Amino acid sequence: MIPQDKLESLQEELVQLKEQVYDQKIMSDRRIYGKISKRYKELEDILATYQEYLEIQKNIKDSKNLLAHEKDKEMQELARMDIEESEEKLEELSEKLKEMLAPKDPNDDKDAIVEIRAGTGGEEAALFAADLFRMYSYFVANQGWKMEVLTSNETDKGGYREVTFMLRGENVYGTMRFESGVHRVQRVPETEASGRIHTSAISVAVLPEADEVDVEINPNDLKIDVYRSSGNGGQSVNTTDSAVRITHLPTGVVITCQDEKSQIKNKDKAMKVLRSRLLDMEIAKQEAEISATRKSQVGTGDRSAKIRTYNFPQSRVTDHRINLTSYKFDQIMAGDIIEFIEALKLAYKNEQINN
Repeated sequence: MIPQDKLESLQEELVQLKEQVYDQKIMSDRRIYGKISKRYKELEDILATYQEYLEIQKNIKDSKNLLAHEKDKEMQELARMDIEESEEKLEELSEKLKEMLAPKDPNDDKDAIVEIRAGTGGEEAALFAADLFRMYSYFVANQGWKMEVLTSNETDKGGYREVTFMLRGENVYGTMRFESGVHRVQRVPETEASGRIHTSAISVAVLPEADEVDVEINPNDLKIDVYRSSGNGGQSVNTTDSAVRITHLPTGVVITCQDEKSQIKNKDKAMKVLRSRLLDMEIAKQEAEISATRKSQVGTGDRSAKIRTYNFPQSRVTDHRINLTSYKFDQIMAGDIIEFIEALKLAYKNEQINN
């Protein structure tokens, strides 16, 4: 059932936005104007689809009226065919409108910060963290997005204890958000002489990039330490106090960054991650409150839940939230994860429509 009252209110909103789109004061503020223009285009698309829906609905009514009064057999058959085709199209438009009217997360269009951390499994977990980082790198390239490593902590064997990177592009957070959670790997480590299968785990956190207007941080709530970088940053990095550690005292969140030679650049990157981490904490709190009132299949505030298993011996990847298993193992590890992402997005939309 198409919600007529909601569509009428959207029509009124479109009229108001049309006035604002041509307001010189608003046009001078690029940030506000960008938001208004985007909403205006979104409403135009919804209402154009609704207008097409109404026209087909009228066409079905006219064809049924013709069928009831027409004596010519050929004309009757044409009317029946028209009704059948129009009803199929009407059903398609009905589903499209439901999807367009489903509540949207205002953060979906934001860029994202992704954090990958090795968990249980020692060096094997660190190597799997590197595998997932590589997988996401391929996926990012296929999407035409841009990636920038913000901070990393490598192991001697080429793994990552942790790696944090920024993703920029179209609808980044809305695409990547369901990758948050615990990813589990089952395989025989290269160092395992007996050939036993080990299970390791890493955590992935996908954070919407937070602007200063999204999260207000009081400078008095920050403890900022600078120290000499360590690791594989090169001599010029390791001999200067360029590394930065920022502690957000009210929450206890600690962000470190040492990849840049410049202390200022490291501080800027650390602040980006901190703002996004604080915004994500607020989102997780809201989602947890929603989950307390209804069981959520996909959009859950529990970031520690096991979401996916990568079984190397059986060439199998399973997403436990939607019970989806794929045996395209090599393609998935080469960045072809769109099947999982699209299925998760669809499951989430269905949740939103049905709740």
